[in-house]
Amino acid sequence: MRETFMSLFILSYFIALGVLLGGTMVGAFGAFLTGKPPLSHMMTLANNLKIWALVAAIGGTFDTFFSLERGVFQGATKDVFKQMLYILAAMGGAQTGAMIIKWLTQEHIGS
Repeated sequence: MRETFMSLFILSYFIALGVLLGGTMVGAFGAFLTGKPPLSHMMTLANNLKIWALVAAIGGTFDTFFSLERGVFQGATKDVFKQMLYILAAMGGAQTGAMIIKWLTQEHIGS
């Protein structure tokens, strides 16, 4: 079954959001278990997980790079445009997750 562009676009956003939120929450629990302050550790984790959320959302494979190569060298500009939009959606999801963590931890207060 072939997925549509819009469904993959939305999936990219929410996969990145889920990876960032889930990874940060589980990492904060790990920080709690080891005696570190979980809330301050959450913000550090959120910043470090952004790139991994992006990689997970675009598939973590070379399909994206293959599509970009095909677009550049074979003139399939439609594929390049789609891949760029998938990457932007994933970046948006990761940034949204980081903002939610920032709001939860009140990191913006006092700085």
